Amino acid sequence: MLTVQNESFYFKGEPFQILSGGMHYFRTVPEQWEDRLLKLKALGLNTVETYIPWNFHEPKKGEFNFSGMADIERFIELAHRLGLYVILRPAPYICAEWEMGGLPSWLLKHKSLVMRSSHPSFLKHVSDYFAELLPKFKKHLYQNGGPVIAMQIENEYGAYGNDGAYLAFYKEQYEKHELDTFLFTSDGPDFIKQGSMPDVTTTLNFGSRVGEAFDALEAFKPGSPKMVAEFWIGWFDYWTGEHTVRSGEDVSAVFKEIMEKNISVNFYMFHGGTNFGFMNGANHYDIYYPTITSYDYDSLLTEGGAITEKYKAVKKVLSEYREVPADFVEAPSAKAYGEVMLTESVSLFDVLEAISGKAEHIVPLAMEDIDQSYGYTLYRTTVNRQGALKFNSSNIRDRGFIYINGRCVATTYINDTEKELVLDFPEAVNTLEILVENMGRANYGEHLTDPKGLVKNPWLGEQYFFHWEMFKVELDRLPEVYGINQDQRFPKFYRGSFDAADGLDTYVDLHGFTKGNVFINGFNLGRYWNTAGPQQRLYLPGPLLKNENNEIVVLELENTATDQIQLLDQPKLG
Repeated sequence: MLTVQNESFYFKGEPFQILSGGMHYFRTVPEQWEDRLLKLKALGLNTVETYIPWNFHEPKKGEFNFSGMADIERFIELAHRLGLYVILRPAPYICAEWEMGGLPSWLLKHKSLVMRSSHPSFLKHVSDYFAELLPKFKKHLYQNGGPVIAMQIENEYGAYGNDGAYLAFYKEQYEKHELDTFLFTSDGPDFIKQGSMPDVTTTLNFGSRVGEAFDALEAFKPGSPKMVAEFWIGWFDYWTGEHTVRSGEDVSAVFKEIMEKNISVNFYMFHGGTNFGFMNGANHYDIYYPTITSYDYDSLLTEGGAITEKYKAVKKVLSEYREVPADFVEAPSAKAYGEVMLTESVSLFDVLEAISGKAEHIVPLAMEDIDQSYGYTLYRTTVNRQGALKFNSSNIRDRGFIYINGRCVATTYINDTEKELVLDFPEAVNTLEILVENMGRANYGEHLTDPKGLVKNPWLGEQYFFHWEMFKVELDRLPEVYGINQDQRFPKFYRGSFDAADGLDTYVDLHGFTKGNVFINGFNLGRYWNTAGPQQRLYLPGPLLKNENNEIVVLELENTATDQIQLLDQPKLG
């Protein structure tokens, strides 16, 4: 197994340099795992690294999912068959620009619980989850005939807290479940003191300044083996921002320095993939920055799995120090299927009860408190006052559409600088509705506890209004009936169909639409927001397509100038 001797990694009794690439099985459809892993191996890497997101495997308390895209064992076994080693990062907090950093949103229902700490309630939930997860890995350890050579304890904990007992808990959990493998922590160079453990190897996460980073490690923990657990070769994008690009020349220059010093490395990301569904996270600093659907990350492979010039630049450097495999020969992977007419439509309000669950309470409750994880929540109450009433939108997380008597009168966003609105109620008795979109829970930092929905009863016209209906629209159910058209309000669902005999990838271009979600054969491809950018097309993996009659559904939240979309063969990230 992997060990440390003479300030270096040893494996099978010999000095060993870990050359790893990050790839998240939960961001790539299983039919494409092998293609990405073969390209990783063809680069000359010997290891694949992946996070493991708790919320993907236990979406509701006690209900576990390890099938399809969540089949982590299948992923490990595939890597083994292809001759790759595996590094696992079970966390359970992963950051990764993933929804709530991988923590399940149902934790937020427990108000006294303290996230990422040794608080007994939090540790009990982690223990329950680990009792299902960790035993799966024992047979996959290297000494048991599998490919797993290392596992991480928590993730970048030094940038969050200082609870040493909390970190010790994870080591005890691995021991309890007989996972006798190499353990490590990872942090940025500035946070290693709080995030490290005395008897566990400390690794570093950074994108540049190699010497400076490892000088900090040597000063803190002399004689440590050197590994970059996350070598950031690109970056993620957020809605309203610009698409981030880092040149292959810059990345390969830093990689050359890493190789010169014989430092082990994990490229973050080798292949980024996609935040399908509602699984994008958000960063919340001065304002709220929700991550886009694409997790292309400007990595070595594109979101669609294509080899990049950056990949070739890295391979050229690696070839100066190692014998590398022959180049991977790529086949065409994407096709422009052309125009698709969306011939049917229906308002969300016409199908509301068919696609949602309903809750009632004296005051509006946050999404998590009505056992809803993702999507949209419609809040409804009666306002028995007439005239202009002041309304503060600060309790809407994250984007809200306000309707009075069936008419949309305002749209709000968490980043709006002006929170004070004036709402005009024309009748003596009025219906107030607020449709709230959860745009992704914070995945990093002080706002990790990030409830969504209408998080507090709004103070309206200097009083509270009581008795609320709440409709949970998670979009795990789509409309079956279209063409009702009794209610003309947005949001609206639009449906069309197309054939795809080639089964190749494509990109959904929604020019003319504004904001919403796209579904292919019932699978949620993710969010689009054309007026915010930078992403303008959604990646549609070929394995999700059928030869004939593929059903595509667009949920448009605000407005559209067209009833057609284009399926094109190239992405458009900015």
